[in-house]
Amino acid sequence: MLDRVRTFFNEARQEFKHVNWPTRKEATYLTGVVIGLSILFAVLLGAFDFFFVTLLRVFVIGA
Repeated sequence: MLDRVRTFFNEARQEFKHVNWPTRKEATYLTGVVIGLSILFAVLLGAFDFFFVTLLRVFVIGA
């Protein structure tokens, strides 16, 4: 059992050497893109929510 665990970690270490890791500049840029898109989608979803809640108030409550 312990031999299988060692083999797993040795193979995982070898695979990590094959990974093409991004540079610090690329990682920072891509993180900014993800944060920016997350904020954009949050604002859009908030706007749609506000719009539909307003529609419901006008047609359901105001009726």
